[in-house]
Amino acid sequence: MAEFEKYEDPNAKKVKKVFRFILIGFVGLFIIINVFRCFYSVSEQRNAVVTQFGKIVRVNTAGFYFKAPWQRVHMVDMTTHGTGIGYVVSPTGQNITDTDNGIMITSDFNLLNIDFYLEYRVSDPVAYLYNSESPEKILSSIALANIRTVVSNYTVDEAMTTGKSVIQAEVKEAMIAELNERNVGLTVSNITIQDSQPPTDEIIAAFKAVETAKQGADTAMNNAYQYQNQKIPEAEAKADAIVQNAQAGKESRIAEAQGQVARFNEIYNEYQKYPLITKKRLFYEKMEEILPGLKVIITDGNTETMLPIDSFTNSSPVLNYGATDAVQ
Repeated sequence: MAEFEKYEDPNAKKVKKVFRFILIGFVGLFIIINVFRCFYSVSEQRNAVVTQFGKIVRVNTAGFYFKAPWQRVHMVDMTTHGTGIGYVVSPTGQNITDTDNGIMITSDFNLLNIDFYLEYRVSDPVAYLYNSESPEKILSSIALANIRTVVSNYTVDEAMTTGKSVIQAEVKEAMIAELNERNVGLTVSNITIQDSQPPTDEIIAAFKAVETAKQGADTAMNNAYQYQNQKIPEAEAKADAIVQNAQAGKESRIAEAQGQVARFNEIYNEYQKYPLITKKRLFYEKMEEILPGLKVIITDGNTETMLPIDSFTNSSPVLNYGATDAVQ
């Protein structure tokens, strides 16, 4: 009976050895796989957030690293991404207006179909993973709210033409401030207006006509400025010439008046010394000016007899002397 109990089948021994080797092989393979899984690499476009039992251990940038088997690695893409606000991309690649989010109201109570392209990136990988369930949806909601707020401060004309750059800058600044406040781990790289136009074909045509008219007004304004710049120097030159001539005439009249005053003062001084002689001299000088242009006729004053000295056809003034006057 004892000999029977000590007996063991050789085939069973072989099976046990094979099973033991297989088990050792599986254990060794499991250990090797886990050891290899402890090594990981991080590319330049990503960051790695390492956690241990739900607690953040560290954040790794580009490089090759080792972790404990019970630690987990979460890769976060740090590159810039883009999304449309106010439109969706069709399967054919065309932009289709999102009527729920693309129609805005302006400060002058007009409707405007305005599309934005938003570029964003992860600024904090830890906040991106754990501070919110869906940071991209929060980003989209923040973008839409700030776009509506900023666009409502401008007229439809400004939002379509001259105010685009200002609107973009204000929306970006407001979004960055709100994202920092909410701390969802995202930030705005850039936001641009893709297109802005009225929502109907009739209004589009009207706005195009207005834009054409404005361009015509700008052209007319530029031509007017050019004409102004051409005519103003000419007018200024003429005005300077008139002023200079007037100044010269003024100085000439002043000098002439001063000369006449000086001559009158000299005559008056002489008159005070010799009144009678001065009177006669003035009388003779005046006669010398008058008589050469007169026609002299001598008459006795009692008859109609006239003795003309010159021809009667002369048109010079006639000075009639009586006989007594001639003698005197």
